Amino acid sequence: MKCAVLFSGGKDSTYAAFIVKKQGHEISCLISIFSENPDSYMFHTPSISKVKKQSEVMKIPLIIKETIGEKEKELIDLEKAIIKAVEIYKIDSVVSGAVESVYQKSRIERICDKLGLECLNPLWKIDPINYWDELLKNNFEIILVSVSAEGFDKKWLGKKIDKELIEKLKFLNQKYKIHLSFEGGEAESFVVNCPLFSRELKIKKGEVIGKRNTWKMEIQVK
Repeated sequence: MKCAVLFSGGKDSTYAAFIVKKQGHEISCLISIFSENPDSYMFHTPSISKVKKQSEVMKIPLIIKETIGEKEKELIDLEKAIIKAVEIYKIDSVVSGAVESVYQKSRIERICDKLGLECLNPLWKIDPINYWDELLKNNFEIILVSVSAEGFDKKWLGKKIDKELIEKLKFLNQKYKIHLSFEGGEAESFVVNCPLFSRELKIKKGEVIGKRNTWKMEIQVK
């Protein structure tokens, strides 16, 4: 299949792309939605502009569509971006990194059904512990660019996820019931290297904004 990957630069969309390529599908393009609403129900916003650099090192073309981020209406902009991918790259399927969000998955599938496209959700209902094991086993290097849950603080920002950090996440899961895949919005991630990249991205920490348990960091990428 010729796929367009709904791409945020985080672990889920990047790993979903990795899986479908491994399955033999062609990744024809990436689609990224730049939302003005930091609390969008659909789209990841921290450091979203840095997907441009990820696209470069993946050597996969990128379609960018901006949206105000108004709930439900933002889906119109997503549909327009997917239509553009159909017109330019002749895609026949869309790949999502949905893990447990029925809200996101159902709306993406609805758009795909309307346009006559397959919707691939390779991470759907994946076990969080097995998921982290797979990410590390497949040499995914991931940092956190935002946190928003009890037990987190700004010291987590910019840290690469490794086995030691995963153990700390398990502790937070036990103590504060955070979702280990961050499906409750507990954190947002950014992939700095993986088998899809031609080289590792170099990250410089930028401005950190927040208070208490909610922090985000803009990053510089080269």
